[in-house]
Amino acid sequence: MAKIQMKTPLVEMDGDEMTRILWQMIKDELLLPYIDLNTEYYDLGLENRNATDDQVTVDSANATLKYGVAVKCATITPNGARMKEYDLKQMWKSPNGTIRAILDGTVFRAPILVKGIVPYVKNWTKPITIARHAYGDVYKNTEIKIPGAGKAELVFTSEDGVETRELIHDFDGAGIIQGIHNTEKSIKSFARACFGYAVDTRQDLWFSTKDTISKKYDHTFKDIFQEIYEGEYKAKFEELGIEYFYTLIDDAVARVIRSEGGFIWACKNYDGDVMSDMVATAYGDLSMMTSVLVSPSGAYEYEAAHGTVQRHYYKHLKGEETSTNSIATIFAWSGALRKRGELDGNAELVSFAEKLERACIKTVEDGKMTKSLSLISTCEKPVILNSLAFIRAIRETLEELM
Repeated sequence: MAKIQMKTPLVEMDGDEMTRILWQMIKDELLLPYIDLNTEYYDLGLENRNATDDQVTVDSANATLKYGVAVKCATITPNGARMKEYDLKQMWKSPNGTIRAILDGTVFRAPILVKGIVPYVKNWTKPITIARHAYGDVYKNTEIKIPGAGKAELVFTSEDGVETRELIHDFDGAGIIQGIHNTEKSIKSFARACFGYAVDTRQDLWFSTKDTISKKYDHTFKDIFQEIYEGEYKAKFEELGIEYFYTLIDDAVARVIRSEGGFIWACKNYDGDVMSDMVATAYGDLSMMTSVLVSPSGAYEYEAAHGTVQRHYYKHLKGEETSTNSIATIFAWSGALRKRGELDGNAELVSFAEKLERACIKTVEDGKMTKSLSLISTCEKPVILNSLAFIRAIRETLEELM
């Protein structure tokens, strides 16, 4: 069978540790045999980010804006231990944070549902999609360690030199302070992305912050969402019979746990980070969640919602067998290939991406899975496969579907 051709390249962002190993396995077993893969490659492994002073991350984000579609492997965000382990020049910021700031998009994360894997929250019969703002807040913060007593102030100097000051705290000893920000432009893009996604998928939209405590910062988010809903989307929501409502995030958590799912939950950047992990785990496994960043300009960046699987990587380095679930990373590739096909009018590529996703789900539903999935599956006698054998089992299923 002739390989599927690609008109326009994908931006390919390679990553770190066990997910980097899986990345190559996926390409070798599930993509290259069927597609004449056309990618513009960027190595976002921590060693190369360090060698390029993180310029490679910026370049990959700008390439995404140029070509419109990217697929990203999980990457390390270094801490103190990683500084020593990788002999880093500095503690580089989160590559996801850098990319999201340049694309100024919204991250939509949704669980991959498979028969036989029952959510820990038994009443969740429909997927919950987390819409996470992808700019600002703690991911673009400035922090200072306070050495001793003194006064900390928040200062804004306008273009004409006028200063506005607010006292943060009078310190009587050592402490810490943090400065975070956002922009109205980015919040409006976030709101429109959420409302638009709700209309496209015909789902209710919930939005939550803590405006009772943060009466200016969080309240601005609340006000902008309400203004855009009233002015641009209310009639369409009513026509489709879907609902938008705002509630405090602590109330939203209680409502979410009691719900059956089937809605979009919009959160600020950090809230979305935490809640998407909670939702993914409650549906079964962190490695069973899709993630796509959508920019206002129409660029899409697909990735798995989980990390680099460090523990499995260290086992791999020792020559020990691993059983790592690669489904979310495969879905990152399938999502990017589908979108590339849609944008290029390449029906063959779209069809392949859909078959690849069906192959992943059918393989697990047929009882062939990794160890982590076997622990939460209702399958009576699952066949537990190692990392490569699982990918090859998916390939066998894919061959059947094709």
